[in-house]
Amino acid sequence: MRKMRAAAMLAGLAVAVAACGNAPSTTQPTASGAPSQSAGGGGKTLEGVKLEVAAKWTGEEQKNFEQVLKAFTEKTGAQVTYASTGEDTGAYLGPRIQGGSPPDVAILPQPGLVQQYAKQNALKPLTPEVTKEIDANYTPYWKELGSAGGQVYGVLIKAAHKSLVWYRSDAFDEAGVQPPTNWDELVKSSQTIADSGTPPFAFCGGSGWTLTDLFENVYLSTAGPENYDKLSKHEIPWTDPSVTTALEKIQQIVGKKEFVLGGSSGALQTVWPDCVTQVYGQKKAAMVIEADFVAVSALQAGAKVGEQAKYFPFPKAGETPPVILGGDVAVAMKDTPGAMALLQFLASKEGGEIWAKLPGYLSPNKNVSPDNYPDELTRKLGQTIISAGESVRYDMSDLAPSAFGGTDGKGEWKVLQDFLRDPSDVKGTQTKLEDEAKKAWK
Repeated sequence: MRKMRAAAMLAGLAVAVAACGNAPSTTQPTASGAPSQSAGGGGKTLEGVKLEVAAKWTGEEQKNFEQVLKAFTEKTGAQVTYASTGEDTGAYLGPRIQGGSPPDVAILPQPGLVQQYAKQNALKPLTPEVTKEIDANYTPYWKELGSAGGQVYGVLIKAAHKSLVWYRSDAFDEAGVQPPTNWDELVKSSQTIADSGTPPFAFCGGSGWTLTDLFENVYLSTAGPENYDKLSKHEIPWTDPSVTTALEKIQQIVGKKEFVLGGSSGALQTVWPDCVTQVYGQKKAAMVIEADFVAVSALQAGAKVGEQAKYFPFPKAGETPPVILGGDVAVAMKDTPGAMALLQFLASKEGGEIWAKLPGYLSPNKNVSPDNYPDELTRKLGQTIISAGESVRYDMSDLAPSAFGGTDGKGEWKVLQDFLRDPSDVKGTQTKLEDEAKKAWK
């Protein structure tokens, strides 16, 4: 959704999930009705097969994905046509589904669409061969995100790293502080930076999704993965004490006027990516809390990534080092040999490594080594994922019904903006969040 659109602009940043688990498969992609073949075997099993893939990507990101599709064609013989959905994937796919002419494969920008299209019977369950590839290369959590009603429909093929704090190195040097490793250090360092005459944080509070990202990182760290999963499904209420704890942590930074550039009113008038410009272009603040795609705006503001523009992992606010990803899910809308073979290829270690060598790719495949990525920054991001292991989670607001987690001026976006405006009312904020959640999860 909104956050992934910004990620699409970024070239040269990527992330790998490399953790313990099943060994990766090295078999030739197969499909229903298509014979199996080893990776080094003879003829191309899908010679003459034609299929269409629809995704939102354009420009360089489209070109890179087309290189992956070219590798699939060279391996299998299938001819693949790419169609861009534009930013509104649902608006593109809806009429085609209704008209009975969907693409063979669609790339969905959020897991919630998997649930939506599965209910419409618009998706085809993945074959055992594709599911086996997913089991070999992904943790059960990622498999669940591509499932609905007990059936596996999709595979997460591309991700964005959302658990970072970007900082201006000269602001830290002037204040004499080092990148913090936990929440208490973050609060202490922020006070030192404020005392030096620079507001520690620039917030794009006018873009409500940035506030959901902040909450999700704090909540995952303080409440843990199990409660994160429950809250994301509204299995526990937003009035739960675990939410209280997270909001009280956030209150420690947004509740101090000297910590927020422009105060709450200024932050609420700042939209994405202007907060990044305030840090790196105007040098008015020291830090901005957001994902890897901050690098795009930092570069546009004249800062060199790795020198003036640096980052540190989102500090632990509790027991869990938070690592949250956004991402795109590939699904089959036709039960064709080409569709299933392509999904198997995209889910494989081989397919992931081909893509990882290109700029701007973020892999959730645990068997794609960070060594495949083209720059040191990307490899370091990969290490934060490795360290998080089974605790990695998907962006909570993108798992929620859009009425709650994805609508400007409504739901979670609006309530967290109100909290930024008045951080003193934690209980009232929780009550409003729960009221909005009840309406969205009817």
